[in-house]
Amino acid sequence: MELFAKLFRQLDQTNKTNAKIQALVEYFRLADPKDALWAIAVFSGKRPKRSVNTRELREWAAKEADLPLWMLEETYHIVGDLSETLANIIPNKGKERNDRGLADWITGLKKIRGASDPDRKEFILHAWRTLDPLERFAFNKLITGGLRVGISQKNLGKALAIHTGQPANIVALRLMGNWDPESVGWDELLLEDRRSDDLSVPYPFFLAHPIEKDPTDLGLPEDWYAEHKWDGIRGQLIIRGGELFLWSRGEELVTGQFPELTALKDVLPDGTVLDGEILVVRGDDIGSFADLQKRLGRKRVLAKWLETHPVRFRAYDILEIGTEDIRSLPLERRRRRLEDLLSGIESPHIDLSPRLDWNTWEDLRKLRVDSRKVGSEGLMIKSRRAPYRQGRVKGDWWKWKVDPMVIDAVMIYAQRGHGRRANLYTDYTFAVWGENGELVPFAKAYSGLTDEEIREVDRFVKNHTRDRFGPVRSVEPQLVFEIAFEGIRSSNRHKSGVALRFPRINRWRKDKPVGEANTLQDLLEIAKAYG
Repeated sequence: MELFAKLFRQLDQTNKTNAKIQALVEYFRLADPKDALWAIAVFSGKRPKRSVNTRELREWAAKEADLPLWMLEETYHIVGDLSETLANIIPNKGKERNDRGLADWITGLKKIRGASDPDRKEFILHAWRTLDPLERFAFNKLITGGLRVGISQKNLGKALAIHTGQPANIVALRLMGNWDPESVGWDELLLEDRRSDDLSVPYPFFLAHPIEKDPTDLGLPEDWYAEHKWDGIRGQLIIRGGELFLWSRGEELVTGQFPELTALKDVLPDGTVLDGEILVVRGDDIGSFADLQKRLGRKRVLAKWLETHPVRFRAYDILEIGTEDIRSLPLERRRRRLEDLLSGIESPHIDLSPRLDWNTWEDLRKLRVDSRKVGSEGLMIKSRRAPYRQGRVKGDWWKWKVDPMVIDAVMIYAQRGHGRRANLYTDYTFAVWGENGELVPFAKAYSGLTDEEIREVDRFVKNHTRDRFGPVRSVEPQLVFEIAFEGIRSSNRHKSGVALRFPRINRWRKDKPVGEANTLQDLLEIAKAYG
């Protein structure tokens, strides 16, 4: 457990991707294979179900530390993290150290699920008494399900690829599915050869650079194709050996999340690889990214989601046909091959991303302004002569996104951050004015300010706190910020009646009084126009 606890601390204390990957590589080098498998499972979301509720943990810890429960609660409110609070108030009694590994502890947690209260309490207290504070912290995170350290499946796969010497996309494929660390071995999961691995391997994605000023610098309009930048998930659809594989740009195999698309293996020829976008499409209407999110990350896709949120693969490039790699062909030739392929196919699960009709850069500028009306987030501009390259190569593919929507809002709540910002209030809740003169919360944001501005806001929060709710502080409504966002839709899950996509702080409006912040009606009108 000591090794896993040190890994958790390293991951929790850095925001640098390379440092996280290196910490994982070192852990996999030193850990017992059974412990390493459970670490992979935990970071992949395969955590054991909760065996003990937090009320019981609070009560047992207070008694073990000989503290009144109210004092523990006050300490928790100040620390802001229950696992950390419990780990540090438990006294170190100098008893014999416990050298059980991660796999043993998780097996124990699974065994006490459904056990009697005394048995569960005995197991937890034994762990607290024989683990040091850092190990207790990691152990408590396992119990509460709060083991969030910013490790994506992609970066976990990169670390395993470095450690095992396997290609990253093969590792990503191995980590998919419902594998169980109690019934699969390390070699079986990661090292043994599988025929399906070769069939499923995607090509590296070609990525676009953003246009930050004006596209006229690109030269003659006739040298370029333009199409909408669809607001879905970039994907690569592969049909080889009679099987269909669907990869996201993040190197995640997402075939199981979109089972209706597997029907395409019966209408597309074997040896076909397409690049495109996964979208929710109902008739002629393209759903929002929020609609698509309802289909993401689900272990089991319910029949009702297939009906209410049907997806389609919108193809805009072809990379392989008849097992022939055609990425070296210029885009205009690949486009003709793609159009010929899809012209004879009738399926509700695939269509062709249309090319835009334009003659001048001014024409394109107008199309960009109207992008949201057709469900896109801007335009893609691609050189007709360009091959399909690898990675983010500047010069051939450009993305020209619409300007973000903005609204002025008042900060009303603040919460401490994580990692190096754990002692600063960096996560904020914003509100707009309701029709009765009350402030209605509508969004949370934690990015967009400089370090100096964060420190200034932190001082304000500490000096203008109205009330405390666990780790959250209610503050006096005095600060106005411009909030930028990429999309907005009506939502009955939020008090404001709207939900935003990618809200972030655009700037601190020190020039604007609180009374001049936007209203809820302003938000609702934007949602009505674009939601």
